[in-house]
Amino acid sequence: MEVKIGVQHAPREIVMESKQTPDEVESTVAAALEKGSGLLSLADEHGRKILVPADRIAYIEIGEPSGRKVGFGAI
Repeated sequence: MEVKIGVQHAPREIVMESKQTPDEVESTVAAALEKGSGLLSLADEHGRKILVPADRIAYIEIGEPSGRKVGFGAI
């Protein structure tokens, strides 16, 4: 599943692939935001951890990854 994290005052969003379900990611994000100055901690599909200060999160987009189209039929 693909997760996009928008961070305030950052020109690019963080994009990661996760093995967690959308409900698990949503509950993790909600718990981090309830703490106020806590950290959002998510693990990607390779086991790396991504830590984002909860007070700097602009938005979170949770969804299925879009398949990349290659070649002349990529319109």
